[in-house]
Amino acid sequence: MSRLAIIHTTAVTVQPLKALAAEVIPGIDVFNIVDDSILPQLAENGGDIDAIEPRWVKYVIIAEKIGADVILNACSSVGELTARARTHVRVPVVRIDEPMAEEAVRRAARLGIAATLPTTLHPTVRLLKEKAADRDARISLTPVVVDEAFRRLSAGDAAGHDAVLAKALTELVGQVDLVVLAQASMARVVAQLPEGIRERFLASPPLGMQRVRAVLGF
Repeated sequence: MSRLAIIHTTAVTVQPLKALAAEVIPGIDVFNIVDDSILPQLAENGGDIDAIEPRWVKYVIIAEKIGADVILNACSSVGELTARARTHVRVPVVRIDEPMAEEAVRRAARLGIAATLPTTLHPTVRLLKEKAADRDARISLTPVVVDEAFRRLSAGDAAGHDAVLAKALTELVGQVDLVVLAQASMARVVAQLPEGIRERFLASPPLGMQRVRAVLGF
C-alpha cells in the first residue's frame, strides 16, 4: 500500500484532501502533518517564507522517515518551499497548485487570481508567470484578495466564508476568461456557483491529487 503524507498549514484542508485522496487513489494510506502557526507568522512578517523554511523542511524529512512514498505540500502560501525541500529527501514532493498553474496558462490568457490571504496571492502570481514563461505564453493577471472570507473562516463561520467568496468569484469571472483559486480551502465554493460558470474556475486539489497519482504510477 502506498503512503501519502500531506503537510497542511490549516486544519480546514485535512478532511477534504483525505477524502479526495481516497477518491482519486483508492487504497492510498494518508497521514497528515499540520502546523497552523505558519499562516499567522506569514501574515505578520509580510510573507517571508525564509523564516518558515527550516521547520517546514523538517516536516518533509519527518514524513519520509515515517514512510511516505510521496509528500504533498497543501499550502500555496509556502508553495515555493517545495522545490527547496526536494533536495533533502529521496521521495517526490508535490506542490499542490503547480498542476493548476500549468493548466491555467494552457487554457487562457486573461486570468483572474482569487485569494483570501495576501500571502498566498504573490506566490501564485509568480507561479503563473513562471509557467507562462515555460510555454512562451503571454498572460494578463487580475488579482483579488477576499480577506473578509478568510476572517470568517478563521472564526468558524464556514457558511459566511463561502457566501462572501462566492459573491467575489462571480464578479471576478465576468472580467476574465478563467479564474485560478489560490488556496485549496477555496475549492468547495465552486460547487455553490451557478452551473454555467463553474468550468471557468480552476482549483488546486483535484489537479494536485491527480499529479500525486501520476507520481505514484497509478
